[in-house]
Formats: sequence, C-alpha cells, structure tokens
Amino acid sequence: MIEAITKLIRVKTIVTLVLTGVFAYLSCTGQIEADKFITIFTVVVSFYFGTQYERATVRTENREG
Repeated sequence: MIEAITKLIRVKTIVTLVLTGVFAYLSCTGQIEADKFITIFTVVVSFYFGTQYERATVRTENREG
C-alpha cells in the first residue's frame, strides 16, 4: 500500500494526473475541442506508460543480467 502511494507521488505521475484533469476540464467546458483533447491526452498518457514500461524492462534486464 505504501509503495503504491509512493509511486503516485512521483513527479511524472503528478504531471500526468494534473494534465489529464486540466484538459478534461477544458474539454468539458468547451474551451478546447474534443479532438484536440484526445490528441493531447494520448500523447501524455503514452509518454507516461511508455516510461513506466521502459523502467520495468530495465529492472527486469538488470535482474537477469
């Protein structure tokens, strides 16, 4: 449980969650178009999960190697 909370506090996680919230708000209030929201959200989330995947891959390789 504490490890999960620690992971949420990481900077990338905070930035991802804040950006998601901001762009969702802007999209819901009509300040940006939905298609622009989808594009921005996809880039942000892809970056976040891509770096998480890369980190996990490096850890796995270090344990095996």
